[in-house]
Amino acid sequence: MELRVLNYFLMIAREENITRAANLLHISQPTLSRQIANLEEELGTKLFVRQSHKITLTEDGMLLRRRAEEMRQIERQN
Repeated sequence: MELRVLNYFLMIAREENITRAANLLHISQPTLSRQIANLEEELGTKLFVRQSHKITLTEDGMLLRRRAEEMRQIERQN
């Protein structure tokens, strides 16, 4: 799992919209969707509940968000 992909995940979790997150990250929406699908496959779990114009975290997604934010804090301190 790459730190870059965790940052992508956190942006989607914050924005609750893949297209908006992709725009903020300056990458294409299909690329971002593919990265997240690969992350979900790597972890063996769904991280988001996808709805028509909104995306929300699953329980596993909420756990990963907490861990990723902790990792980001540690990285900033070093």
